[in-house]
Amino acid sequence: MTRINLQKKEDAVEVSKNYLEAAQRNSGFIPNLLSVLANSPQAISAYVTLSEINNKNSLSAGQREIVQITAAITNGCNFCVAGHSATVEKRKLLPEQTLQDLREEKTLPEQPSEQLAEFTRQVIATHGDVDEQHWQAFLDAGFSQQQALDVVLGVSLATLCNFANNLARTPLNTELQRWAWPK
Repeated sequence: MTRINLQKKEDAVEVSKNYLEAAQRNSGFIPNLLSVLANSPQAISAYVTLSEINNKNSLSAGQREIVQITAAITNGCNFCVAGHSATVEKRKLLPEQTLQDLREEKTLPEQPSEQLAEFTRQVIATHGDVDEQHWQAFLDAGFSQQQALDVVLGVSLATLCNFANNLARTPLNTELQRWAWPK
């Protein structure tokens, strides 16, 4: 049972309503995460704005999804694991095996992807105070200082979504059930 109401378009304040309508147009459905965030015009606005900024960062689309899925798993957010898995599969952003290994918390087959996932976990676990060994491994995998900060940006977006979903106990949309991830 959700703790926070799933806001309907017709009941939402204008700012939230506009975002819900845009989501409906873009996805064909309104993800329940947005229905939760719509209870706060500031929260849904922050989510949309931060998503737009994150989508322009120096990581590739596939790398951004590694950050999002890793953060969602680390934070125990079933909704975000499912949502980002659906995005990866539909847009073919990562090899199938990489997505499967990521969801199963296995070592990723490509070294740069594995280092990105591990660096993301370390950023979360240490609140950004990553030790020298993990920092150097990230750089040695070919990542830059800018990309390290873009991981922090991605973790910031994930934290908003993961924590909101965990607080609300957001149910999966039927459109995302196929990608459900067990905690």
